[in-house]
Amino acid sequence: MANKLLKAFNLDNQKTFRPKKKHVVGTKRYELHKNMQSTLGAGNLRDAVALPRGEDENEWLAVNTVDFFNEISLLYGTVAEFCTAESCPVMSAGPRYEYMWADGVEVKKPISVSAPEYIELLMNWVQNQLDNEEIFPTRIGVPFPPNFFEIVSNIFRRLFRVYGHIYHSHFEQILNLGAEPHLNTCFKHFVYFVREFELISNKQEMAPLQELIDQLLETDEQRYGNKAAGGAAGGAAAAAAAAAAGPSTAVPPPAPPGGPPRQPAAAHGAQG
Repeated sequence: MANKLLKAFNLDNQKTFRPKKKHVVGTKRYELHKNMQSTLGAGNLRDAVALPRGEDENEWLAVNTVDFFNEISLLYGTVAEFCTAESCPVMSAGPRYEYMWADGVEVKKPISVSAPEYIELLMNWVQNQLDNEEIFPTRIGVPFPPNFFEIVSNIFRRLFRVYGHIYHSHFEQILNLGAEPHLNTCFKHFVYFVREFELISNKQEMAPLQELIDQLLETDEQRYGNKAAGGAAGGAAAAAAAAAAGPSTAVPPPAPPGGPPRQPAAAHGAQG
């Protein structure tokens, strides 16, 4: 199994996504990153995602956004050679969920693209924001933008789709690589963080993997006790927001890049 994983993460593989963003040594964000890595080793991922006492929430969101981006980039890299325009002509998470691409700038009207093209566009879109000092400032004293939480929420909402595609379209390759335990652990960490900070309030967005999520969290509840992981502000707020959004309509007008999933007559989907 080790040899298979080493081959999958081979840095010479041009189709493998690599971590592109690093924390600068000596900065507060680097210290938070190291603290998070040490906490992850404790085993209980529910505790690892919690905001450390006395720390700034935006800084915690920023460091974790970078780390989850890097992690998902590498995970997708393990199956990138199997994800082609021929094998995956649309970006999907199973037969009922398809995603169209739009970024609101270069692509304003959602378009249908293959899964590898969608994920490449997505990773570049995230990378550009991580590199933007006006959005993810690294200099001391530079404030985060007022809409920083919304920006981070939109990033996590889209990164979830990569997990959805991997599980639904490339799980057989993951099994052959012996990487299922690692994938499940990474995804569970992602889910706990999203729930802790209520980053994806529309439950429909996570529906493609809801059964898996329930199974993973149930296992932890049995192991660590029935501790709620509903969010820093409580799960009730997320539930209320989802209820207020209402159900998806049969054929709604195109949604903006940050909009909720749409539900065409034949399949669920999302634009942007």
